[in-house]
Amino acid sequence: MATRKPTAAPAPKVDEDKPADPLFNQSLEKGLAVLRAFDASHRTLTLAELAELTGMTKGSAQRTVHTLQVLGYVGKHPRTRRFQLLPRAMEIGANYLVGHPLVQVSHPYLAQLTHASGETANVTEPVGTDMLYLAQLTTSKHIPVFTPVGMRIPMYCSSCGRAWLSMLPDEQVRQILQTSPRPARTQHTLTDVDAILEQVRQCRQVGYATNSEELFLGDMGLAAPLVDRQGQPVGALHLSPPTSRWTMEEARQKLAPMLIESARAISSTIAF
Repeated sequence: MATRKPTAAPAPKVDEDKPADPLFNQSLEKGLAVLRAFDASHRTLTLAELAELTGMTKGSAQRTVHTLQVLGYVGKHPRTRRFQLLPRAMEIGANYLVGHPLVQVSHPYLAQLTHASGETANVTEPVGTDMLYLAQLTTSKHIPVFTPVGMRIPMYCSSCGRAWLSMLPDEQVRQILQTSPRPARTQHTLTDVDAILEQVRQCRQVGYATNSEELFLGDMGLAAPLVDRQGQPVGALHLSPPTSRWTMEEARQKLAPMLIESARAISSTIAF
């Protein structure tokens, strides 16, 4: 089983010469930039690489990394002596998930949906032009690739992104799609704004969105929007049936009804 590489936002580069904001803490900005420089493609980094990725001078990067080492967020790999994140870095993200109301209310419904469908069920929320995995219950069956909590995937070619977009006006959807990079992730990926918008409109009609091998080969997605009591979209619930077990038509017939029912149940309990 392969692990899908997260769609990580590029590490923000620090502009050390920008005008001072009296309330802005640039040292904190530098520390966060270093932490965000580590991702699936950069599990370990040298000091020079960290300086380049974050836009800091080597001296500034050295001071920042040293501080993070003392605090226990960054350490050196015992063999290569390259810098890497330490387990304490998980505390920041874990605190966000533990206190997230959508994670708390969705868990029992995720369990029911995974059991009923036999497939992995996920809850995501929007972050910029991506969707962030908040919660997940995996199936005991084989899945071709693994998508961990904390991973981000693009809205334009994911079922969960299209489901969330379906709750917005066309004009706003178009604006989001136009500002989003839309590379062809596979030969099946829709990249044209009008074609993607048509998929979003179909979701409004039937109550769920789809993705057939547009993000990863061998992987499909069906998603329904999650809304609060005011009808505002807060995320999406989606299933990840592999093409080795399902055709899209079978998934539409058997999985879509239970997916929509579970999404409505979760939405009815959302109090924020």
